[in-house]
Amino acid sequence: MDLIDDHQLQQERSEPCPGTLYIVGTPIGNLGDLSPRAKSILKNVSLIACEDTRRSGQLLKIIKSKVPLLSYHKHNFKSRQSQLLKILESSGSIALISDAGLPGINDPGEELVHAARSNNYEVICIPGPCAATTALVISGLPSDRFCFEGFLPKKQSLRKKRLEDISQENRTTVIYESPHQLIKLLEDLSMSCGKERPIQIARELTKRYEESIGKTIEQVTKYFLENKPKGEFTIVLGGKSNKKKNRMSESDALNKLNILIKQGEKSNVAARKIAEESGYEKKWLYSKLHKKLDK
Repeated sequence: MDLIDDHQLQQERSEPCPGTLYIVGTPIGNLGDLSPRAKSILKNVSLIACEDTRRSGQLLKIIKSKVPLLSYHKHNFKSRQSQLLKILESSGSIALISDAGLPGINDPGEELVHAARSNNYEVICIPGPCAATTALVISGLPSDRFCFEGFLPKKQSLRKKRLEDISQENRTTVIYESPHQLIKLLEDLSMSCGKERPIQIARELTKRYEESIGKTIEQVTKYFLENKPKGEFTIVLGGKSNKKKNRMSESDALNKLNILIKQGEKSNVAARKIAEESGYEKKWLYSKLHKKLDK
């Protein structure tokens, strides 16, 4: 089906449809990114479920929408769900929006979509901006295959495991981070992935002070140590390189490992560095080191 036929079908369908949940993408910065269709939905549905009624209220005021707002976020989504399903049951229509971007990405939107579909209500997405894909396509890093991590876990055991998984990932990885935690994240990525791993950090996407910063983890860490992080950050991290390295002998690799440790480097960090240089697995080097210590 070509574009003209699609357009004609859309014109024939009156929206919003009764008993339908609309997932509506809203601007991540520039208000000009709100599509005419999204604006129409937000002015005509029965109810709008949103993260922050104050913030979303500002958007509705700009587009002159008088549709009532209901808060729906990670702290209350379980209690709100039955209330929203009743509206769909009574042939009402609902628009779900987040503070910025496309709902269902790093917020509780997926639970509401699942509940609506489980109860046989129609779910329609009104496409819109998304910080993850916006940052990815301007990064210059491979975008044919990528994975999305969002905000990393705060619990140290889970965070450590996630960082280890990311360090071994061959695909490009997209991560979200707040300004006051950015330096800590970069330090963690440097330890797990190596300071030369390619990276691009997008700041304030589509806004007045939009920036894309970096080539390597070492470079961006230095930049943000000298320039206080401000705004919202989307990190695009290059995947682990598959290029084969000229493997050094086992004895040379182990000798270099011992030299780094004698110089005061932590054993796990030293093992990672020699693994990157030599081509041997970090776990293998680490096991050889401990066998020597056990003797």
